[in-house]
Amino acid sequence: MPPRAPLVGDWSAAGARLDSGLATLKLDLPDATRRRMIALLQLLREWSRTFNLTAVHTPADMVTRHLLDSLAVLAYLPPGPLLDVGTGAGFPGLPLALARPDTQHVLLDSNLKKTRFVEHAALTLGIGNVQVVRARAEEYQPAPEFPVVIARAFAPLPRLLRLTCKLCAPGGRILALKGPTVEAELTDLPAEFTLVDTVTLPSFDGPARRTLVLLDRRVVG
Repeated sequence: MPPRAPLVGDWSAAGARLDSGLATLKLDLPDATRRRMIALLQLLREWSRTFNLTAVHTPADMVTRHLLDSLAVLAYLPPGPLLDVGTGAGFPGLPLALARPDTQHVLLDSNLKKTRFVEHAALTLGIGNVQVVRARAEEYQPAPEFPVVIARAFAPLPRLLRLTCKLCAPGGRILALKGPTVEAELTDLPAEFTLVDTVTLPSFDGPARRTLVLLDRRVVG
């Protein structure tokens, strides 16, 4: 479990930034959950000294780019088990699992050092609703398929959809976190998917904004 000692120094400022960002997102998370999220970033920075898991090392910036960027999608998540494709060091999957403790989250990545960190973080912080799978997206064969699939900066949208078509259940939803200029990726989408909406998410770090693309897999027959 995360340490109960008071946050100090840079981590105290990180906690304040998290609280401010959650207020912007209109999210009310328990204090214990917020502290576990900060503890997650502390673990990430510690491991990154050896394994270079993230290029972001300032606590307040880690809150913005890892926690808030992940949590901004909460309002758009349908119910049901979620697959995070290309989770990397566990984002957005770990923050979403902390925010939704009653929902199962499967975090998929092919990188050994990153999946080891995710497993360590889930065990250390007591995140029991996380399963880590080390595999390439094109090789993973879940049964059954997932009603919700999410990916953050994983691949251009047409390729992402081709890779995840067999991972998302018919009638299920894919959420793709993209940069502010995603229009060029919205052409040549696989026929199995219907574009539902594009949403501009709040910006917590300057003018650059994140675009959330929502797509549904068609039900055939």
